[in-house]
Amino acid sequence: MDRNKFRYRVNNQIRVREVRLVDENGQQVGIVPTEEALRLAEERGLDLVEIAPQARPPVCKILDYGKFKYEMQKKEKEARKKQKEHAIDVKDIKMNVRIDEHDLMVKLKHIKEFLEDGDKVRIRIRFRGREHAHPELGDKLISRILDEVGELGSMENKPKKEGPFLTFSLIPKKKK
Repeated sequence: MDRNKFRYRVNNQIRVREVRLVDENGQQVGIVPTEEALRLAEERGLDLVEIAPQARPPVCKILDYGKFKYEMQKKEKEARKKQKEHAIDVKDIKMNVRIDEHDLMVKLKHIKEFLEDGDKVRIRIRFRGREHAHPELGDKLISRILDEVGELGSMENKPKKEGPFLTFSLIPKKKK
């Protein structure tokens, strides 16, 4: 964890004359001198934490700083977890134009698994040497792939020739 991520001014680090004070129950006390706010926090055995330094006057809250930091870390972790759940992974599959039947079946099996998991699949078909003179072989292989996995996914964009590769992507169909 980045130690500076949860950087708040606490207790004597607060260097303004007066603050807008919120007590530990969330009730607004009002605008009070910083010394008085520090005294109130100390009486209750808690910390004075500057929550909104950009406000005029800054907003400070009386709370347990250790517990506050822990809650902030927990929220951050949960937010990252949720963000990761919504991210779509892109899986790469590479094959040659003259791929053997069994090898193609294995690649198709992987493509189907990826699409069922909700991942996007980028397929790169490699042309070597004189195979460049026969682009119809690549088109034939693409149509074969689409026939096999058509019920699970659809082509996101047209196949594109990039150097020795013919590249296209499959996206999973929405489940109803």
